[in-house]
Amino acid sequence: MKISFILPIYNESWNIKELYSRIINTINNLSCEYELVFINDASKDNSLDLLIELSNSDKNVKTLNFSRNFWHQIAITAWLDYANWDIVVIMDTDLQDPPEIIPEMLAKYNEWYKVIYAKRRTRKDSFFKKITAKMFYRILRKLSNIDIPLDTGDFRMMDRDVVEQMKKIREHSRFMRWITSWIWFKQTFVEFDRDERKYWVTNYPLSKMLKFALDWITSFSYKPLKIATYTWFMTSFFAFVYALYIVISYFFLWKVYEIWWPTIILAIMFFWWLQLIILWIIWEYIGRIYTETQNRPLYIISDIYNNGKNN
Repeated sequence: MKISFILPIYNESWNIKELYSRIINTINNLSCEYELVFINDASKDNSLDLLIELSNSDKNVKTLNFSRNFWHQIAITAWLDYANWDIVVIMDTDLQDPPEIIPEMLAKYNEWYKVIYAKRRTRKDSFFKKITAKMFYRILRKLSNIDIPLDTGDFRMMDRDVVEQMKKIREHSRFMRWITSWIWFKQTFVEFDRDERKYWVTNYPLSKMLKFALDWITSFSYKPLKIATYTWFMTSFFAFVYALYIVISYFFLWKVYEIWWPTIILAIMFFWWLQLIILWIIWEYIGRIYTETQNRPLYIISDIYNNGKNN
């Protein structure tokens, strides 16, 4: 059995050595071949130096260095394109994904499951992080046409058959956990208790998480467009009814015409705001189309380090 670990790195110098040690300690208890593939996503700290050191000292460690920052999900894609091992494991590198549950995942794999994802039983995050994450996953599941597992991240084990199918998907807005759900195959989960980030601060502040959420929604669902259409029809209907009421009031009920001016101004402002919201939703989808039609490469690898060599 051969296992390839995909480990995207962005400013994780604090975690690299401990992560490496924990994975090795776990793997040494298993009878299998392995490789650790670190993808340096143009880190600004000394992560690359530490990764080169590991790559030179351990022949089972490879380091891919991006020419610039291409983002976490693209980093995962980079090695999936080359992986030809029996099993691929995707892990975050902030020590919140425990490698110690790999044996449990392998037990599920031996039961002929193709995808084994890690499901968070508990998580040691702030209250705001917990509640927003819980809401987001459930809202996205409602919006999406895919049966998405709740409370899961990218931490998962995949069979080679799944990886081969994932290689065929070349869209730029990539979310690996949703792509594996779309491919489906036989899937199950292993529960774990998620630790808090041990060192430094998260690489995903609120602004990035909001962008992340928007990309997810527009990449895997067109329901926002349908909601915008339904909203337009409903507001148009109410506007027609209200306009009819004003005409009847003026000509037949002898209401004072001037009192409707503030209401009319407010109504105009409301419909103007609503039109901008609908246009913004449309622009988001048009932007996705524009990005895909450019057909640029998903990533550029500048260096590959392994066993004292730089390829």
